[in-house]
Amino acid sequence: MPEIRQNLVTKDWVIIATERAKRPEDFKKREKQKIELPEYESTCPFCPGNEKEMSPDETLRIEKNGKWQVRIIPNKFPALSKTGERIRTVDGIKRKLTGIGLHEVVIETPLHNLTTALLPLEDVRNIIKSYKMRYNEMLKDKRIEMIIIFKNHGEAAGTSLIHPHSQIVATPVVPAQVRERFNDAQKYFDENFECVHCKILSEELKDGSRLVFETKHFVAFIPYAALSPFHLWIYPKRHCSSFGDITEDEISDFAVNLQTTLKKYYYGLDDPDFNYVIRSAPTDLKNLDFFHWYLSIVPRITKTAGFELGSGMFINSSLPENDAKFLRDIKI
Repeated sequence: MPEIRQNLVTKDWVIIATERAKRPEDFKKREKQKIELPEYESTCPFCPGNEKEMSPDETLRIEKNGKWQVRIIPNKFPALSKTGERIRTVDGIKRKLTGIGLHEVVIETPLHNLTTALLPLEDVRNIIKSYKMRYNEMLKDKRIEMIIIFKNHGEAAGTSLIHPHSQIVATPVVPAQVRERFNDAQKYFDENFECVHCKILSEELKDGSRLVFETKHFVAFIPYAALSPFHLWIYPKRHCSSFGDITEDEISDFAVNLQTTLKKYYYGLDDPDFNYVIRSAPTDLKNLDFFHWYLSIVPRITKTAGFELGSGMFINSSLPENDAKFLRDIKI
């Protein structure tokens, strides 16, 4: 019989469709032939040699032996404007806010043909380090209320350029979905005297059936009520509400956990398209007892349809426990 599970963090109800559940291996990308890419592409704006022509401005650079390893630049087509004041306007039912903010691109490697899963571990560490550096710099901008770090990998995930990159967007408002989750987390804390994320982490570690990979400071697991097949969270073991407070030791450990998890996707599901996002506290909220930052990965191997849009519920055609075991058993 199908189960309807609730995700304690998102409050979403998820139908675990056991009657039509697929085997984990059925989600592999068999229909798409892999294309061999060159290490360098002359027309790629992110490849070495095109820095000044395509993107002369930099907000951050990490180098090794005189060559850049990670570059962060303003997005050429930003969703928000860097200049201007944050002005709120209310006119009857019309409410608007000036579209100020920051929108930057993290060029993760000079090599055109690699993905995060296949990068040297030091490069992944540099990517996370660059996230932290820009995150904490953006915190100083008093116009900013929310900083979102995310990666789109593959066409189905919304990427437009192949060269490995991720993005950071800082907005002048906290989105309603984020605010709602924070309110729910605070309510849970008020009623239960503990962080809902810490509770979930404790229960997942105790249960073990949905764990994928564990390191000294981080745990990767499929949530009990995963919204879609192979939807995964990576939680820090230390309670911390802001990603900007990640320590140097945790950065190194996070790099191992994130890359190993992505390798399991890469080899187990034939390099699926995916999105990941770091969910952290709004900029004006720090050292919160009720919130715990984490990274969420959503492989784009299924599509939402009318039921999800009309009901706000999700249908997951794969058992979270089976998905976790499948990834856990992938040998790297």
